[in-house]
Amino acid sequence: MRLSLLAASVLGLASLSPAMATDSAETPAAAYSMNVTYSGSVLIFRVANVQVSGRIGDGSYGANARFTTAGLAALFSDADIEASISGYADDQLQPWRYEHFNHSSGSGRVVGIDFPDGVATADVNPPFGSMGEPPASEEQRVGAVDPISALLRLGLRQSSDPGELCSGRIPVFDGKARYDLRLNVVGSNTIRTGAYRGEAVRCHAFYEPIAGYDPEDQPSESDIAEPVVLWLAPFAEGDIHLPVRIRTNSGFGAITVEARAISVEPVAE
Repeated sequence: MRLSLLAASVLGLASLSPAMATDSAETPAAAYSMNVTYSGSVLIFRVANVQVSGRIGDGSYGANARFTTAGLAALFSDADIEASISGYADDQLQPWRYEHFNHSSGSGRVVGIDFPDGVATADVNPPFGSMGEPPASEEQRVGAVDPISALLRLGLRQSSDPGELCSGRIPVFDGKARYDLRLNVVGSNTIRTGAYRGEAVRCHAFYEPIAGYDPEDQPSESDIAEPVVLWLAPFAEGDIHLPVRIRTNSGFGAITVEARAISVEPVAE
């Protein structure tokens, strides 16, 4: 489960995480495109690779990302996840279509989410055998967003505590499970990666399950108690914040994902 949450964190926050330099929670007026490369490791062993491209501006946003496990991690969780998101980018990000596909699963299942009238609605083919015990109700899915949009909203300061970076809660629906991300800032650190050197905000994201879990998939107490840690750094003169490092625990050790290359460019009107 924590590897899945790590994948969501990387695919989401790496895709496009614009954050205003002011206290506003609105989407930046300028349009940007970006390309980001991440790699994850346990000690000296590489366990994950991520490639991301995306764009935000002119009233819309979209991103494509691919997360693959490698080496040690592939022994525990074989994943080759391709994800995409598109939506509106006005005062608040509002997704209209999310989709992901695990090329390694063997099921050929495409997990999609639509958002009619603001209700996150699963569109899964072939369907899951179970939608959880109990499944997420329509009431619980009202206002929830997909994992990528949730983490974009984090960067845009569009949580239940608008205007604050990494604060409050964000409701998430991943096509089956409904959970909240509870966010806390715990200071800042000097970070050095292949893509960034400088100060970064240290953000803790706690996973809080709501509904849509089968008994064998219910997160453990340790999953809930220990956060995914993200270090968010400013780019494009402060208009955009991106994660330059992400850290979480797994069944085979602490995983650290770092940005190896980041390109953020304004889009000419």
